Amino acid sequence: MAIWNNLKMSPTNILIGLGVAVAVPVVLPVVITAVRPLAKAAIKGGITAAEKVTEFVAEAAEQVSDLYAEAKAEHTAGAAAASGASKTDRVKPS
Repeated sequence: MAIWNNLKMSPTNILIGLGVAVAVPVVLPVVITAVRPLAKAAIKGGITAAEKVTEFVAEAAEQVSDLYAEAKAEHTAGAAAASGASKTDRVKPS
């Protein structure tokens, strides 16, 4: 493969590879210990945001439901009034 053809096996590269192989088991637990509280805080923030969004959506849905109920009541009252007015406006034949 072309990738393997470009690798140079110089002493410097070998020492860097060995250094990384030795350092990773030492450094990785320290990094994980440092990153864990940050990840936990991010998750807590996400949970809080989700709760706030859920609350906001519930309130918005309640307001829309109230508007619908009001409009329906007005529509029903208007239809009843129009129906009553049309009955009284009719001229009865004598």
